Amino acid sequence: MRKASYLLLLLAAMFLSYLLGQRHTSKQTNAAGAHRVLYWVDPMHPSYKSDKPGIAPDCGMQLEPVYADDVEMTKVSSMARMTAGAVNIDTERQQSFGIKVVTVKKSSGMHSVRLLGRVEADETRVYRINAGVDGYIRETYQDTVGSKVKKDQRLATFYGPEFLTVAGGYISATERTPGAISQTAVRGSQNWADRLRNLGMSDFQINELAETRKLPEVVYMVSPVDGFVLARNVSAGLKFDRGTEFYRIADLKRVWIVADVYENDAESFNPGAVAQVTLPGQGKAFPAVVSDVLPQVDPATRTLKLRLEADNPEYALRPEMFVDVALKTKIAAGISIPQEAVLDSGMQKIVYVETRESVFEPRPVKIGEVYGNQVSVSSGLTVGDRIVTSGNFLVDSESRLRSTAVFSSSRQQDDQQHVASSAIHTHHPQALP
Repeated sequence: MRKASYLLLLLAAMFLSYLLGQRHTSKQTNAAGAHRVLYWVDPMHPSYKSDKPGIAPDCGMQLEPVYADDVEMTKVSSMARMTAGAVNIDTERQQSFGIKVVTVKKSSGMHSVRLLGRVEADETRVYRINAGVDGYIRETYQDTVGSKVKKDQRLATFYGPEFLTVAGGYISATERTPGAISQTAVRGSQNWADRLRNLGMSDFQINELAETRKLPEVVYMVSPVDGFVLARNVSAGLKFDRGTEFYRIADLKRVWIVADVYENDAESFNPGAVAQVTLPGQGKAFPAVVSDVLPQVDPATRTLKLRLEADNPEYALRPEMFVDVALKTKIAAGISIPQEAVLDSGMQKIVYVETRESVFEPRPVKIGEVYGNQVSVSSGLTVGDRIVTSGNFLVDSESRLRSTAVFSSSRQQDDQQHVASSAIHTHHPQALP
């Protein structure tokens, strides 16, 4: 019985010695594998690599080995230094993803804004020709909407019976009598002339009536100004009532340009600010001046109307044309970045910053006013930071994937530690016989 016990103890000791030997051999093998040389580098230019030892071709120094365990420790150290959400994307992947990085700079005191404008006729230069009596159109001419007309150009003729009585009174009042004309006679003729004007007769025909001293068969409808026909509502034989609008003519030597601006941007456009108006595709540019921001708000777009005025001597700008408007506005000194660099996560707005080469981390920022495609930043960035302006959605996806992987790994380690801790506390060694 005692011999059998000694034999069992001897066998157990031999088995334990074998296990310890295997473990020591495994450690040596792993250590040897980890300490193997991956490649050799030039100590003066680490970018030069060689798969065998030798002499550096540029400086003549001995190449230095790079071991696997050193590379692994560098990776681990780098990963340990990366903050939550940071992601490492090498240069090749950045190019394939279309990732662009720019340096944050301090914004200047002026900012260029581009708007889409629409040309409109200056309402103070629009003339309406209305009927002052009941009557009918006798004759019309070849003027149409869009036609250019001259001042006192005949547009149409019409007949109204009320003109005969008033025209007769005017002729009588302007009859020349020997001697000086009294002031009463002058005022009387002016009163008759005003009555003719109220009925719709032009000054051109009133002067003609004073010269010919004949009752007119028809009344001439003439253009009051050099301009363009915006509306025309006449045809031969048309019967009309008092107040009917015949023509609407605009003097386009000076026009308005109207552009939409957001409510929070409206305060930046002060009356008197100079702008540049350009016709798309033609390259023609015109200076314009901001005259006002109209108070009406578009309920659909929540925008206001910015009105500018521009001289138009060659009539290149026509109503309903679309033009590009460029003007400069003053902005508070600070940091501004492209709008596309900002990602809205719902709870906060973030920008991806390149903290080290090819390492990007999310940075919460507070943004302020928007200027065109730029947005001001009140906190979160400093001058000199390098931020992602293109491809940031891909960087954000990569960051989220890494954060999920790190979270899962952390949960797994916590579960393993919990199981090990539970095993230690629940294990009860059996008593020796």
